[in-house]
Amino acid sequence: MKPVILITGATRGIGLATAKQLAARGAQVIIGSRDAKRAAEAAAKVGSGVASVALDITDQASVDGAVKQIAQQFGRLDVLANNSAILLDHYQSLLELKPEVLLETLKTNVVGTLRVSQAFAPLLGKSEAPRIVNVSSGAGQLDGEPQAWAPAYCISKTALNMLTQQLTAALPEVMVNSMCPGWCRTEMGGDGAPRSPEEGADTLTWLALEAPHTLRGKFVKDRVVIPW
Repeated sequence: MKPVILITGATRGIGLATAKQLAARGAQVIIGSRDAKRAAEAAAKVGSGVASVALDITDQASVDGAVKQIAQQFGRLDVLANNSAILLDHYQSLLELKPEVLLETLKTNVVGTLRVSQAFAPLLGKSEAPRIVNVSSGAGQLDGEPQAWAPAYCISKTALNMLTQQLTAALPEVMVNSMCPGWCRTEMGGDGAPRSPEEGADTLTWLALEAPHTLRGKFVKDRVVIPW
């Protein structure tokens, strides 16, 4: 039986690369995007059998609609890959950061991820081996030297890592982990990044399909657990 996998924000970058890898390995992939047309186009690009759903993680009605569609179409969800995120403050100083920018970033990167995880929990409960993978970033690590880059984004990814631990405690039957794709050549990462989207997607694909279900509540990069 094919695992049913939803990837949010999967019309480009790491999300799209992951969709291609998972589809190539026989998974039933569902590409989520706030733009239904772009989601459908991306699904068609990945291959036949790949589904799409309109899903704006900042809008409860949109999330509820996506849950209903996936429930009707597939009856369950085996893997939720929370990939949707925004980066609004690339090189802005913390002292110049507008609180509204931080709130907007948290609304998507943290609250949106929580909203989607809560809404899909019942469908994940119908899976024999449910998994949630939160796409985080080394920018959110508390381990290591402080960095001044993109403070709102960094704060949001640190909060996302704590959300991962909270979800692990709240959903004991679900394998929940955060992962760091590394700095990748995407619209967010820019052309100067050292990694390809495919390299960044590898750990997400591994966590979705192959990692042992006993791996829970961890932060993973290149298939290895790293410090929070």
